[in-house]
Amino acid sequence: MTDKHVDVKNTDTLIQVEGLNTYYGASHILRGVDFRVQRGETIGLMGRNGMGKSTLLKSIMGLVKPSSGHVHIMGHDMTGSAPYKIAQMGIAYVPEGRGIFGSLSVTENLIMSARAGTTPAAKARAILGQDWHYDKVLETFPRLKERLKHGGQQLSGGEQQMLTIGRALMTNPDVLILDEATEGLAPLIAREIWHICDVIRQSGISSIIVDKNWKHVTQITDRNVILVKGQIVFTGSSAELLAQPELLTQHLGV
Repeated sequence: MTDKHVDVKNTDTLIQVEGLNTYYGASHILRGVDFRVQRGETIGLMGRNGMGKSTLLKSIMGLVKPSSGHVHIMGHDMTGSAPYKIAQMGIAYVPEGRGIFGSLSVTENLIMSARAGTTPAAKARAILGQDWHYDKVLETFPRLKERLKHGGQQLSGGEQQMLTIGRALMTNPDVLILDEATEGLAPLIAREIWHICDVIRQSGISSIIVDKNWKHVTQITDRNVILVKGQIVFTGSSAELLAQPELLTQHLGV
């Protein structure tokens, strides 16, 4: 099952992917993928390793150039555009592996990312006092507040993930993309990350979340998408997915 076509001029459609084909060399990774993100929507992107999840995210972000198909951001065709241009359109990306600046302190990592949102929705949040700024990030991530002078390389894996998410929020995005949200984290830290994901959802920011823990993902998502060998085989609500345990067994190995 694939997403139905949505008019890319609809301002409530923040990301619209249509017929996306992406290769790594001779390997055909994404095969005609249709995918969308609506305003305020939290999406779980699921599938076993190697099914194309990260490639889809990188194709959206301009880190990988698709061979055909289109990526529309806020109604604009941004297919294959440079990542910084995608970011300027209100898309923030937390990659697998985090990518923090290890030689910079927590404070420096956050401050260097700070900017006012440029989209109409972000400007409206700022007027209402709902924008993300340094103090708000530290209120949301109290562990970081205790480690402001620590270098990024001195933080634990969970603290690094919090810093990466906090840094992304400092750009005041309309969409936050989390690739492997809790990969390798201790259960206690993972619970904190899930709580933060819920806080982000309640703030009205749309999210795409990739994580192997489908039980936690489905607790906070509005819609879930399963990729198998570069093709979407399911899209639907958490209730619809949980009502089909055979899909979980077949495609997620549970």
